Amino acid sequence: MGMAETSSSRAGSSSDLTITVESNPSKSRLSEMGINFWPKWGCPPGKYMLKFDAQQTCYLVRGRVKVYPKDSSFASVEFGAGDLVTIPKGFSCTWDVSIAIDKHYKFEPNSSASTTK
Repeated sequence: MGMAETSSSRAGSSSDLTITVESNPSKSRLSEMGINFWPKWGCPPGKYMLKFDAQQTCYLVRGRVKVYPKDSSFASVEFGAGDLVTIPKGFSCTWDVSIAIDKHYKFEPNSSASTTK
């Protein structure tokens, strides 16, 4: 999937509410990001309604999930073990977890409209 244009900062525009998925990032990239020091979260298979009040970056150690945005004009996104995922601030969705999730995650402390590039 490569590096898509992810740093457009049109504040309040619903078109910014897209999940970016980077499949199998390199070990060196993960260690540079400090993934192993991030908190861990897991859940069993099931459906979960989630709202992200801050941008979240997460790395799935195991599991598989299909995410259905609350706004049905957006397509569902599927990702799983080995994927590095960025979920935008303000994103509401349902997680349909088919294989139990185990992930490292971090929230951006100041993910406001003034994103630095």
